[in-house]
Amino acid sequence: QVQLVESGGGLVQAGGSLRLSCAASGRSISPYDMGWYRQAPGMEREFVARISWSGSTSYASAVKGRFTISRDNAKNTVYLQMNSLKPEDTAIYYCKRLAGDYWGQGTQVTVSS
Repeated sequence: QVQLVESGGGLVQAGGSLRLSCAASGRSISPYDMGWYRQAPGMEREFVARISWSGSTSYASAVKGRFTISRDNAKNTVYLQMNSLKPEDTAIYYCKRLAGDYWGQGTQVTVSS
């Protein structure tokens, strides 16, 4: 069993930056692909970014070039660096271990215009 805890969300002005963290406990994340998803009010949860066990990354087109996913296996933590934030990035951001469908509780990101 693995537990995922997101942190780092908050309120930021458009054009600002935030770094989200996803700390895992219970199992090592190193053999697994990890991802970030988000859900805006009234919308379905959507894919944001993914990092493979080997470090390969992929991004949704809406965030490509602005967001960077990374991982520190020694700290059992995955990060999402978010730059040039836009009001449409406002959502609850969730961390996920892609094998076994494990989710964190989410962290709120609000971008004001």
